[in-house]
Amino acid sequence: MNLKSQRMLAAKVLKVGENRVWIDPEKVDAVQTAITRREIERLIRRGVIRARPEKGVSRGRAVALRRKRRLGRRKGPGSREGSKGSRLPSKRRWINTIRAIRRRLKALKEAKVLTGAHYRKVYMMAKGGAFKNSSHLMRYLESSGLLRRKLR
Repeated sequence: MNLKSQRMLAAKVLKVGENRVWIDPEKVDAVQTAITRREIERLIRRGVIRARPEKGVSRGRAVALRRKRRLGRRKGPGSREGSKGSRLPSKRRWINTIRAIRRRLKALKEAKVLTGAHYRKVYMMAKGGAFKNSSHLMRYLESSGLLRRKLR
């Protein structure tokens, strides 16, 4: 019951590796008599010989981990690789901060809580790194009396 040559022929016809060739155990004698490529092709059409599906690497574990990380899990000091600056580069942090501050300034100017001249002054201060975040900016504006009217 040596089907080595039949398996090899079937692998070539199916364009798969020999390990992926499946031979119906019920019809082994029919396969044993097949010695030509044409006979093997006939057995493939009849479903006696088939190609097994490819095995892949499951993404299930990776998807589950990503879902947990989105919730903030698995991000503690033991899970971190790379320095603080490589995980969130200082330039990216600056971009996030300055955009938030500029959005707040724009909203204050449009609401006419901040005059054009004061807006420009504070905008340039923000550009120079005077404020560490949006709430710091608001504290500065309130303490320096640059706001026209009280915010609700």
